Amino acid sequence: MTEGAGKSPLRIAILALAVAAVSLTIAACGGGGLSEGSDSEDVTTATAGEQTGTLKISNWPLYIDKKTISDFEKETGIKVDYVEDVNDNDEFFGKVQPLFSQADAGGRSIIIVTDWMSTKMHKLAYVQNLDKSELPVVEKNMLPSLKNPDFDPNRDFTVPWQSGMTGLVVRKDLAPDIKSINDLFDPKYKGKVTVLREMRDTLPVMLLAAGVDPADATTEEWMEQIDRLQENIDNGQIRRFTGNDYIQDLAKGTVVAAIGWSGDAVQAQFDNPDIQYVQPAEGCGLWSDNMMIPSGAPDTAAAYEFMNYVYEPENMAQIVEWVNYISPVKGVAKILRKKDPSLADNELIFPTDEFLANCSTSDTPPGDEEAVKEVENAFQDVLAG
Repeated sequence: MTEGAGKSPLRIAILALAVAAVSLTIAACGGGGLSEGSDSEDVTTATAGEQTGTLKISNWPLYIDKKTISDFEKETGIKVDYVEDVNDNDEFFGKVQPLFSQADAGGRSIIIVTDWMSTKMHKLAYVQNLDKSELPVVEKNMLPSLKNPDFDPNRDFTVPWQSGMTGLVVRKDLAPDIKSINDLFDPKYKGKVTVLREMRDTLPVMLLAAGVDPADATTEEWMEQIDRLQENIDNGQIRRFTGNDYIQDLAKGTVVAAIGWSGDAVQAQFDNPDIQYVQPAEGCGLWSDNMMIPSGAPDTAAAYEFMNYVYEPENMAQIVEWVNYISPVKGVAKILRKKDPSLADNELIFPTDEFLANCSTSDTPPGDEEAVKEVENAFQDVLAG
């Protein structure tokens, strides 16, 4: 997600393009401090070690069903402290950075963040590389299309949790003609549209709407979209920046359309069928949220056990049935077809290649760290008002 189920989460073919748990650095329980100057050369592999019997997981809100944790506890005897404290990638990073920079995981053995943040944490050696010999079920059942994403080509430090699309979430009864990101800027919808405060969700779909492939976009083109946002905040066209709370605005009718996440729309339809995901005419953004093992994780053995557990198709089907994001595990559609064919046929959960044809996995501005920071700071200036 990238935000609040991190999008709420709501995140397979997704992925001939490939989208995005992990482990990274210092020994599982140990070691000296890590600074902002650390890089992936400092990363070590998370050895399983002895199990403590307690597993703390940090995840986005509404990103798991009501039974999986208790089922896992009963099957394994491992007590799980499941915390929904990832509401925004940057916010979560800011919260854990003082600890993670000292190889202190804050008791966490699994964290779940989006592709680009996974890369950032790995470069800082805040997470450990994975011992794939400890992940036989993951290795067996991960969708082939997810095994070699650009940000982690060998899945050295990440295990996909869920995937999803960034596009339009629309009240079709109030704005039936919205089909493009550009339609959000029609004056007749002034004050009734929102965009995500996650830069790497909002700006790529705006670039696509401007006819620019995010993978080829220049810094200047990213800045042009930031200027467009500023203009439409200043003139009142955009109501506000949001996490996944835009769903409440849509439910109330104070907002008629939003840049949002596919899974949110599927969930919202249970209460209001007029809230629908609309694939933008120019294409969507594709992403994954990923499990990773932080440096200093107190129970890497339990982390590996949980990763394998959720990669059993029956167990992942239970999660996907509830969260309605895109499964990273083979065989889930077949299981859900027996339970609820409408889920198995839903292109927001099991999208076809055609449905994803114009979508992009590129979500980071070009250039070196300084150039990326320039774009990030400009976007934050707009957020700050």
